[in-house]
Amino acid sequence: MGTYAAVVLAGGAARRMGGLDKPALPVGGRSMRDRVLAAVSDATPRVLVGAADAVPSGVRVVREDPPGGGPVAAAAAGLALLDPDVSVVALLAADLPLLTRAAIGELLKHLEPETSDTEPAGGRSAPAPPDRSGSAPVPPAGSGLAPAPPAHSGLDGERGPDGACFVDGDGRRQSLCGVWRVAALRAAVQRLTVERGGSLSGAPVRALLAGLVVREVAWSGEGPPPWFDCDTDEDVRRAEEWAR
Repeated sequence: MGTYAAVVLAGGAARRMGGLDKPALPVGGRSMRDRVLAAVSDATPRVLVGAADAVPSGVRVVREDPPGGGPVAAAAAGLALLDPDVSVVALLAADLPLLTRAAIGELLKHLEPETSDTEPAGGRSAPAPPDRSGSAPVPPAGSGLAPAPPAHSGLDGERGPDGACFVDGDGRRQSLCGVWRVAALRAAVQRLTVERGGSLSGAPVRALLAGLVVREVAWSGEGPPPWFDCDTDEDVRRAEEWAR
């Protein structure tokens, strides 16, 4: 898949953990935020969205608007810092301490062009869940926005995936542990901004991804699930055990 960028979302409020700076909590002697950044050390650029006292060299830092406005507002802020020639981005939560470069590589493979007689192992394509209206919304006339990003067609002529993300053992998408075509995400941000009257604050991730073609990937590699996120103290303890 060649080069890719990474946007790491670190602006959550961690309400279930008393409002702590959750990405700064250590797992295996290293903050969750730094562990995620290390998993995408070969990404160019790496963008961290959220407050941070210190980050590795070369990491770009930005805040979502408004601060604390949620993952969609944070994703939009991160996308705005990407260079024009970047076509693929890993969009990641900052509380994924078990994420590895191998897991990112597995996702990137699912955005590669498919052959005419093979389906990538462990994955399937499906449109993102529809919004409450039951279909993907279209920007209103006169908005100047395209209704959909440029399609990526496979050899069979069907639209290829706009992104790939892991699914857990129950089939739930881990949307903030995925890789995406930048054009598709930017078009989705524009659409959702119009729908919400100019503000992305509080918008759910499922609304951002509505209408996109998503390759769902089950983790089949060695080690713990890379999509495991830490929302509670118990989650952090489990991650510590896995990281030993």
